[in-house]
Amino acid sequence: MADKKADLAGPGIGTYEEVEKILPSDYKSLLTPKETMIALFEMKKYIEENLCKELNLIMVQVPLIVDENSGVNDSLDRDGSRTPIEFPCGLGLDKPIQAQVVQAATKWKRMALTQFNCKVGEGICTDMKAVRKDYFLDHDHSSYVDQWDWERVMTTDQRNLEFLKDVVRKIWKVLLGAGSYVQEIFPQLKSDKYPDFPEELKFLHAEDILDMYPDLPRKQRETEIIKKYPAVFIIGIGWVLQDGYPHEMRAADYDDWITETISDDGRPMHGLNGDILVWNPVTKRRHELTSMGIRVTKDTMKKQLEITNQLDFLKLPYHQAILNDKIPLSIGGGIGQSRTYMYFLRKAHLGEVSVTVWPKILKDICAKKNIYVLE
Repeated sequence: MADKKADLAGPGIGTYEEVEKILPSDYKSLLTPKETMIALFEMKKYIEENLCKELNLIMVQVPLIVDENSGVNDSLDRDGSRTPIEFPCGLGLDKPIQAQVVQAATKWKRMALTQFNCKVGEGICTDMKAVRKDYFLDHDHSSYVDQWDWERVMTTDQRNLEFLKDVVRKIWKVLLGAGSYVQEIFPQLKSDKYPDFPEELKFLHAEDILDMYPDLPRKQRETEIIKKYPAVFIIGIGWVLQDGYPHEMRAADYDDWITETISDDGRPMHGLNGDILVWNPVTKRRHELTSMGIRVTKDTMKKQLEITNQLDFLKLPYHQAILNDKIPLSIGGGIGQSRTYMYFLRKAHLGEVSVTVWPKILKDICAKKNIYVLE
């Protein structure tokens, strides 16, 4: 069971020997670097326009840095393994502001719904940039993170799995549409070398996947299920499953992973959140595109923080706003931009679609594998 515990938050692949083994040895990009940039920005424009149309969102500005005392930075996992970059700022202040570079805008977005006066059924979308310094840097994990972070106001009676699934289907429609759109611009992307993008998104609960593969840790379970269903939405990430572990660690103060639900065949389940994962035929690996969920109420937040021994968070402004009904109920998520480009543009490495820092050992591996990493 030690492997299961180690796999909960996972640092990526873990060693560069393993990275070298898994990266394809017969790779040739279907697009040049110049074509890649043209295709990438066409996709970006398509997704932002159509995501806003499907979910009734507007594009808004988003912070790169936040005040540490606000409590709005994303802790990503609840085990404290990923910490933000911090620095004092404010020339001339007796007490400088202790700023943090965002790891995601998850909590900020919910507060921003009030700032932008969003009503039920309305929401916001952001072109979010972040830094996550505690990642192992491999082919699909980078310290530089770009996401379409979005959030939408909802009602109490929409806090159910059917509403969640409806929103997920709309997002999948937009992503598939972007893939088809960019293939029209660059027909070479529709190659016999790779299967076309899967039309159907399969919904499965984390508990169901555990039942299918009870002895495998999380990433291996995901890999096996995606071989069977090349696009899945895994429901219920954060609640402790029958084997005594959650499917994956999830922070306790944004997604609701404690609310009881009922499966299609009548079994009790938990969680109103999930992830879209796809099979990447280039890397022949699991590939996460988006994480999202119905957000906590004041009651479910308190219960989840109690479970994770983090009740001291309740004194922070973000948590106080939820406790005092100052911000609305919402649903939201983050769609990885570079992950999305990598998948639909048939790339083997994030470095082909984004510019960031990579260790020399990884760049050398990529050069041997005919993978052109941007610098």
